[in-house]
Amino acid sequence: MVTTMNKTPEDISNTLGTATVGIAGAGGLGSNVAIALARAGVGNLVVVDFDSVEQSNLNRQFYFHSQVGMAKVLALKENISKACPDVNMLAINGRLELGAMTVPFTDVDVVVEALDSAETKAQFIEETLLKLPNIPLVAASGVAGIGGGERIVQNNSGKLWMVSDPEARSSDEDVLLAPKVGLMAYWQANIVLELLLGTNKNFDEKLEGNN
Repeated sequence: MVTTMNKTPEDISNTLGTATVGIAGAGGLGSNVAIALARAGVGNLVVVDFDSVEQSNLNRQFYFHSQVGMAKVLALKENISKACPDVNMLAINGRLELGAMTVPFTDVDVVVEALDSAETKAQFIEETLLKLPNIPLVAASGVAGIGGGERIVQNNSGKLWMVSDPEARSSDEDVLLAPKVGLMAYWQANIVLELLLGTNKNFDEKLEGNN
């Protein structure tokens, strides 16, 4: 069988199984991106977060009531190991420090931005684009609210891919719930798969133009 990407399932499995994806943040976006990629067959994940699971996280993040109080990266590693025992996840329990944010991700194939603070998002994106010029970065913005799926867009500039709802209010002004957060996270994960499998035409053309 050949898929719509002109690749066999075996080709896809082999490529994803040896890939490594870095994820900055293990909240609503990061935890859902991680499990989506693990279930898709990505063999190696590097996830960085400093926070612990809270009761209020359970309406949108890939954690369980019994894990409240655990470090998010450790809880996520536990959950991924149950769902996908062959996936290797490096859990880094700590903050991303300005000036050294890219250190955990120097050897990954794709980086995913999944941070909460708008300021930290901007700092991470800027630093990653500067210090990891050859690694694609997939980010997201505007995850709050209910509905509005028709407003979500995917934009690309250089090696930065952004999934966003430009009309969404901030998370301080609107609710964060599983459907919208999950939609954005899975969209990010889908872009990651395209990049890993070489099926993103726009990205391939940009790479060729830079050679």
